[in-house]
Amino acid sequence: MSKKIVVIGGVAGGAGAATKARRVDEDAEVIIFERSPYVSFANCGLPYHIGGQIEERETLFLNNPQKFLDWYNIKVKVNHEVTKINPEQKTVEVINHSTGEKFSESYDKLIVSTGGSPIKPPIPGIDKKHIHNLWTVQDMDDIKAIIEKEKPHKAAVIGAGFVGLEMVEALAERGIDVTLIELLEQVLPPLDPEMSIPVTEHLKEKGVEVILGDGVQSFLGDEKVEKIQLKSGKTVEADFVIVSIGVKPNVEILKDAGIQLGDQGGVMVNERMETSVPDIYAAGDIVEVNHLVSGKKVRIPLAGPANKQGRVAGANAAGGNLEFKGVLGTSIVKIFDITAAKTGLNEKEASEEGLDFFVSYTVNKDHAGYYPGAEWMHVKTIVENETGRILGAQIVGPKGVDKRIDVMATAIYAGLTCFDLEQLDLAYAPPYSSAKDPVIIAGMVASNVLRGEIEIITPRELEEMLKSGEEIQVIDNRAMVDLDKDGVMEEADVIPIGEFREWYEEDIDKDKPVVVVCGIGYRSYLAYRILKQKGYNVKSLSGGYSTRIMRTPRKK
Repeated sequence: MSKKIVVIGGVAGGAGAATKARRVDEDAEVIIFERSPYVSFANCGLPYHIGGQIEERETLFLNNPQKFLDWYNIKVKVNHEVTKINPEQKTVEVINHSTGEKFSESYDKLIVSTGGSPIKPPIPGIDKKHIHNLWTVQDMDDIKAIIEKEKPHKAAVIGAGFVGLEMVEALAERGIDVTLIELLEQVLPPLDPEMSIPVTEHLKEKGVEVILGDGVQSFLGDEKVEKIQLKSGKTVEADFVIVSIGVKPNVEILKDAGIQLGDQGGVMVNERMETSVPDIYAAGDIVEVNHLVSGKKVRIPLAGPANKQGRVAGANAAGGNLEFKGVLGTSIVKIFDITAAKTGLNEKEASEEGLDFFVSYTVNKDHAGYYPGAEWMHVKTIVENETGRILGAQIVGPKGVDKRIDVMATAIYAGLTCFDLEQLDLAYAPPYSSAKDPVIIAGMVASNVLRGEIEIITPRELEEMLKSGEEIQVIDNRAMVDLDKDGVMEEADVIPIGEFREWYEEDIDKDKPVVVVCGIGYRSYLAYRILKQKGYNVKSLSGGYSTRIMRTPRKK
């Protein structure tokens, strides 16, 4: 006797679950209930259609009900919302929003992928016209219509996460003056603060007004928004607003059905994506799964994990035996001409987990410097002391960030160490990389630290030492031409590496701690090796002056 599999929700998790269930069991009856008019669309592509990078709206729709029926023999009922799950009866209650009809549907196996909803904070005036979220196709259509018909001049984006920054770019590309408002002191909260600085500076270079560390007090105007009153007292003019401050999981029907939720408000599932109630599976933005580094349950609403989770849930509901191992939170975002990415734990998260680790900064070009078009990237690697296990990485730069963060994510998934990173056999040709790829360099530097070949100090640690009044000698190993081009470090005496052996004994006091500095950390590494072997108490500034100011060396 064939089984009946009901899927609540489409898009990434639900649609993937349904099609995988079909591939596992050709005879099963599979039904998808989707409350919106669209069962499968590229929600990550919505900002790019608004900005004009994706010209054709129809390309965002990956599948439709007729294709689901023709290709997969799956019944899709759009505009149908499941309002209740009855685990004991193994039924769901459904309302057809097109007709108002209410009915019950039985199931043998149930897969829930209800996704999330944008957070709408209780701010006075938030219901005024021209204040929008971007989450659904209808949101996209509404925003695009306002831009094209009413041609707003000044827009504000509330929230500097991934979607918020993508919308800043989209609006700017449409010729609108944009102000970005973020309550935290940085953009891109998943990154450590210093790694977000190049993104902030790039936004300003593109004409975006960036307001950090300030929240919205109220939205002002008659029917339509005209101004934003901030908590600091500052007023921002805006005739159009995008609110993008986070997403909450849609778990109400699961909670009402007695399905266990976790500490982060998501649905608890095991590796088979089974919930606490038999024959009910869950996937996508609503679930809490294992973090592959910390081992803790986390809810990370990203499309990649949602697709994989849906595939596992669909296979197992149909009689298969797949497992979802967990997540790293690997993510990437393009903001105009710069890219930022993260995988694993950031420094703050590693500290909160009580892990024993160090951080290493490296600055390298995405491909061979002698081949035209090479661009610098900042790499921050979080490494476990003793073992050398890679705990996390963050990368920011104009080009080549995507493939480097994917190598790092693969390394973390496989449990590799920094000693493994320096041995990786990566593809090299001048247009694509260097003989020592930025990932390999990151591994080499971190390995040098663990082998005791270099002692490093981070820019933050150096600042703390300088502020404390501790008596240290800072020696800059850059050439004078680099100082003129990139900036002078006022606390440092200059001894270029080419003259270092000639002058270090005369200019450096052997009885005082020494910090050597250069542009990106290589010349100071050479100076460190000289001083260390001569008995000096010395450390090298990780990532060099470029990391201290979070700006890459300027082109000559």
